[in-house]
Formats: sequence, C-alpha cells, structure tokens
Amino acid sequence: MPVVIVKTVVGSSQQQKEQLIERITDAMRDVMGKNPETTHVIIEETPEENWGLRGKTVARIRAGK
Repeated sequence: MPVVIVKTVVGSSQQQKEQLIERITDAMRDVMGKNPETTHVIIEETPEENWGLRGKTVARIRAGK
C-alpha cells in the first residue's frame, strides 16, 4: 500500500488536483508496479503565508515584494 504525499501551496483547482492524483497513481503503477487500487495520494495544501522560499513567504513573493 504505497502512500504518496504532495505538499504544495494553496491555489490549485479541484480539476488540477484530480489530474495530479490520477497521474501519480499511473506513474506508481507504470514505474514501480504498484496496484492502483491500493495506491494512496494525499495532497497537503499550505497557505502561502506559511510557506517560505528564498527568505520570504510565498505570499510576499507573489505580491512582488
């Protein structure tokens, strides 16, 4: 039972998340031979003000500051 956890900043659409889950599940099957019926994909979304990059929050970077 593989579990894949994707951590990202909030902002992806439901359609994007569903497509990502489908593609990750397919990749686990194709590359590692894992059963799609038992493959779990978890998307953990973090608010942009709680994610830091290059010493700034993503919220600040997106605001151009």
